[in-house]
Amino acid sequence: MPKEYRTIQEVAGPLMLIHGVTGVTYNELGEIKTANGEIRRCRVLEINGTDALVQLFESSEGISLEDSTVRFLGHGITLGVSEDMLGRIFDGMGAPADGGPEIIPVKRLDINGLPMNPTARLYPEEFIQTGISAIDGLNTLVRGQKLPIFSASGLPHANLAAQIARQAKVPGSEQNFAVVFAAIGITFEEANFFINDFKKTGAIERSVLFINLANHPAIERIATPRMALTAAEYLAFDLGMHVLVIMTDITNYADALREVSAARKEVPGRRGYPGYMYTDLASMYERAGRLEGKAGSITLIPILTMPEDDKTHPIPDLTGYITEGQIILSRELFRKGILPPIDVLPSLSRLKDKGIGEGKTRADHANTMNQLFAAYARGKEAKELMVILGEAALTEIDKLYAKFADAFEKEYVSQGYYTNRSIEETLNIGWKLLSILPRSELKRISDEFLDKYYLEA
Repeated sequence: MPKEYRTIQEVAGPLMLIHGVTGVTYNELGEIKTANGEIRRCRVLEINGTDALVQLFESSEGISLEDSTVRFLGHGITLGVSEDMLGRIFDGMGAPADGGPEIIPVKRLDINGLPMNPTARLYPEEFIQTGISAIDGLNTLVRGQKLPIFSASGLPHANLAAQIARQAKVPGSEQNFAVVFAAIGITFEEANFFINDFKKTGAIERSVLFINLANHPAIERIATPRMALTAAEYLAFDLGMHVLVIMTDITNYADALREVSAARKEVPGRRGYPGYMYTDLASMYERAGRLEGKAGSITLIPILTMPEDDKTHPIPDLTGYITEGQIILSRELFRKGILPPIDVLPSLSRLKDKGIGEGKTRADHANTMNQLFAAYARGKEAKELMVILGEAALTEIDKLYAKFADAFEKEYVSQGYYTNRSIEETLNIGWKLLSILPRSELKRISDEFLDKYYLEA
């Protein structure tokens, strides 16, 4: 039986100090029993000799220094896992939130899993089809990759997240694909949107949802993404599934980290965030990937809103260092009615070359991707010139590029949230748009593919 302590010295906000503890370890779970018999949970943040600093999961209201007792449970936060998790909705601490029964776990796993050993990693190289042209065609997602979406306040990242969760698949292995969705610090309305969308489209059947609301404690916000990754690790490496983990919003997670750090009176780093935020984010992101000897994989799409649309803010900045690229949403495209408003030029998937080509997508994919990027970049330049100098100052070929840029945004990037395009459809739309330009301009495509796919406009 765990020892009970009546030595609570101080309660300050979400933190509590207990004297005279023995054998207690960092991250260990504890239970506080109040004078009226109510049980509240806490977690050890710091051990200093025989003093333990713990963080409360619930409110500190009603905790009396004299009459409350604390006992430590000898383990950290765990999640009971089983295949029955598929199709279920949980709260941020892994308790059922859909009115269904408790999961009967096959085993219990500590949610603070370890990052993958780099020597045991397999290189990501299998194409994942999201059905979204701006991702599949130009910033291809690869199985085992970490590809964040950088959004901003007011942009429709929730719709994009739901669309990817609904449509994503590894071609040829549809039966073995699962989605783990972690909503971190979102509003009740957003939670309802995700739950209803998953149920309405049937995506819930192959999904596990963890929903942490904005009015839940900060400590739960820190646990939620780790709950999701623990569930994903079980599905991927025990059951051999291809798992896509989507997390929204990492900014809320980082703010919770800052809140806890401030409560502990730690020396702040950039913009008040703790100096260890890079390490903390890496300890989560690096749990995604493919493992040698395992059939399954974890592909991670963290979504974050950039404060003040600033790419240099610590959260997107550090995320960009750890992950393999980024998809950036544009406020300008959103204002034009381009949905999803993916800005393809600053977006980047560092592993896209590994997941495309003969046998994966189509032999002409790399050539058309490079040509589309180049033509769109030149088309945007032509449009800027048109604004400054007027249309009369443009050459005929510049006007064609400007026409291409408009058509590219309207037909290729803009597809709405309920259009699911196969990679063949995406590539064919690309060829149709390239046919606006004379064949002599398509210098990045080999004659073999031009002979086969180029259509005279």
